[in-house]
Amino acid sequence: MSKILPVILSGGSGTRLWPASRSMYPKQLLPIAGEKTMLQATALRTSALPTVGLKRAENRHLIVSNEAHRFSVAEQMNGIERRAQIILEPEGRNTAPAVALAALHAMDVHSDVVLLIMPADHVIRDVAAFQAAVVRGLEAAEQGKLVTFGIVPKSPETGYGYIKAVPDGNAPVDVEKFVEKPDEATAARYVDDGGYFWNSGMFLFQASAYLRELERLAPGMYEACRESMDAKSLDGDFVRPDAEAFKACPSDSIDYAVMEKSGNAMMVPLDAGWSDVGSWSALHDVSPRDERGNTLIGDTVAYDCDNTFVQAEDRLVAVAGLRDTIVVETKDSVMVADRNKSQDVKELVEQLKAQGREEIKLHRQVFRPWGSYDSIDMAENFQVKRLIVKPGAVLSLQKHAHRSEHWVCVKGRALITRNDEEFTLNVNESTYVAIGDIHRIANPYDEPVHIIEVQCGDYLGEDDIVRLDDNYGREGTNT
Repeated sequence: MSKILPVILSGGSGTRLWPASRSMYPKQLLPIAGEKTMLQATALRTSALPTVGLKRAENRHLIVSNEAHRFSVAEQMNGIERRAQIILEPEGRNTAPAVALAALHAMDVHSDVVLLIMPADHVIRDVAAFQAAVVRGLEAAEQGKLVTFGIVPKSPETGYGYIKAVPDGNAPVDVEKFVEKPDEATAARYVDDGGYFWNSGMFLFQASAYLRELERLAPGMYEACRESMDAKSLDGDFVRPDAEAFKACPSDSIDYAVMEKSGNAMMVPLDAGWSDVGSWSALHDVSPRDERGNTLIGDTVAYDCDNTFVQAEDRLVAVAGLRDTIVVETKDSVMVADRNKSQDVKELVEQLKAQGREEIKLHRQVFRPWGSYDSIDMAENFQVKRLIVKPGAVLSLQKHAHRSEHWVCVKGRALITRNDEEFTLNVNESTYVAIGDIHRIANPYDEPVHIIEVQCGDYLGEDDIVRLDDNYGREGTNT
């Protein structure tokens, strides 16, 4: 039996799950449907499969992500003790180029290997059934087939594309065709037919088999990806394809670019409690519900409600008399939607984007490789943050052109650099950093340090940073 290299695609923004999911911290990095984040759950469901190691490291995965999420992805994989090599897409170009970058890198490391392609933002309740389906598809993949997984439909869903195939129990079968997202009447006919399956967006194939088909069917994409990976650079566990070469790569999904045009596609049926969690209503469908169909998460109280989803992050949310409603509260936003219109949250985000609202990009609590900060309060010419610096972490050596900073240590202790000084800041002690001062916060101690930071100045944007030295390879204002 061939070894499998899990490839996790983690480049999405998850706008339909706003305000929980945001462009700088999307749904795959959140514990949307369990205690683990969606990325962690995706990695863990490969544990019982015959996976390969890269560079002698066990439990190795290949993850395709972007620059902005790189430290969060790495930290989350470390949190479940799974090593990962992370390919950083220079720009988002949809799934076909992302898989090509992974396949080219895998060929460089292994000569050839079977790739298990998985989006990072899917829910699979029956992990054993998923693993069994992967094993069933492995022989076909070893023979050069492009295997996809067709979800046994439970309802006439209009939000998914479909795969037409004649089922033969659970065995791999030839794909007859891929079909677009149908209207409701067509979807109902597909379900009644028994020969149509939801397109899961998960795949199993040899790296070489995919690259051969990509070169044949989308030669421009193949060439741009190949040139980009030929000129890649390595930064620890991060792999950076050449950005200039990648600019020539067209954008397309693996379905449109390869699978729909290939005569080499096969499908394995999958019945494992799968959902792509593409909306709040989809999350409601896979979440525990009470006797009246309500899902209540966080500090919530519901009276006389039916089929309603309520999620509270930061405060009590009390609802009464709601039917088929979605209510989501975060530290800085509240979203209320008709459950049957939850797909429209994407359009709502577009409207907020047009207004220049920062709430679509960042949560109030923002994660950094050194820890996190929470913007507690903000008004003209001042901002208050709570910084949490992890043990052993160090902020960049930096200065600001427009703001001064006042620091009060409220928990733990920190090592402070300010110009030519270096001193310890203990609980209930404070210090001041003037405009232009070169400064740094470090935590060489065993517990997190919590610092209240008061910024004052005529401009308080995050891009008012000149980095002079950084342990995490960030330059300029790069987060």
